[in-house]
Amino acid sequence: MTDILPLLARIANALDRLAPPPPEADLAAHPAYVWDGTTSTFQAVARISRVPLDLLKGVDSQKQMLLENTRRFARGLPANNALLWGARGMGKSSLVKAVHGHLLANEGLDFALVEIHRDDIETLPELMRRLATSQRLFLLYCDDLSFDAGDSSYKALKAVLEGGLEGRPANCLFYATSNRRHLLPRDIMENEKRDAINPRDVVDEKVSLSDRFGLWIGFHSCDQDNFLAMIESYIAYYQLPITMDEARPRAIEWSAGRGARNGRVAWQFIQDLAGSLGVRLG
Repeated sequence: MTDILPLLARIANALDRLAPPPPEADLAAHPAYVWDGTTSTFQAVARISRVPLDLLKGVDSQKQMLLENTRRFARGLPANNALLWGARGMGKSSLVKAVHGHLLANEGLDFALVEIHRDDIETLPELMRRLATSQRLFLLYCDDLSFDAGDSSYKALKAVLEGGLEGRPANCLFYATSNRRHLLPRDIMENEKRDAINPRDVVDEKVSLSDRFGLWIGFHSCDQDNFLAMIESYIAYYQLPITMDEARPRAIEWSAGRGARNGRVAWQFIQDLAGSLGVRLG
C-alpha cells in the first residue's frame, strides 16, 4: 500500500496542472473585488453590501477625515494610508465602504475597492505588484486586522506600506480596521518588553507598524443620545411605520439586553423592528 502512495501523489499533481486556472476578473470593469491569496486572483463583487454615508451617525468627525483623505486619493492627489481603530461595532468597516460608494455615486470619481482578508496579508506585496500595472486607482481594504504573538506576517505589511524597495504603488492606498490601536494586544507587548534586554526596542518594533499609517482615526463607544439618533435615522430612511416616541423605549431595552450601544446593535434592532412591523429592508 505504501508503494502506491507516491504514484497517487504524482497523479494528483498532474491533474492539478491540467486543471484550468480560476477565472480572472477584469480590473477595469467592476467597482469592487476580493483578492484570493491562495489562487492569486481577483474575484469581482457585483453588489457591495453597504449603507449610505448619511446613515452613519455618531461618527461625524471620523466620517469627514476619511472622506477627505479618500477624495484626495481618488482625484490623484497625495493621501495617507489609514488605520481605523477602536470600539467594536461603531461602523469602521461600514464607513470605508460607504465613503467609496459616496464618491462613486455623488462625485463621479472612479476607483475600485479591493478587499484582502487577514489570512492573505502575506500576499499583499504580490497583490500590489499586480495592481501597479493598471491605469486605475485601487483602495485596498482589510477588515479586523490584528496580529498575535509569534505572527511575523506583519513584516510584509510594513515593507509594503513604507520602507521596502518597491513601496506602495502610486495607484494604491491601504485602509485597515482594527480593535487595537497598535494592531497587537497590549499584554503581548508588555510581556515582550519585560523579557527584553532593551525594552524600548521591543516597543519601537511593534509600534512601528501602526506608525506606517499616516492617518489614525479612533472610534469610541457612543452614548444613548447618539444611539437613538442612529435608530431615528434608520427609521426615517426606511420609512418604517412607527414614531420615534414609540421606538425609543424598545431601542433602549434592546441595547440594555445586548449590554452595548453602537452602530451594529442599532442596525440589529432596526432589523428586528422592521421584521416585527412586516417591512422589508431593500
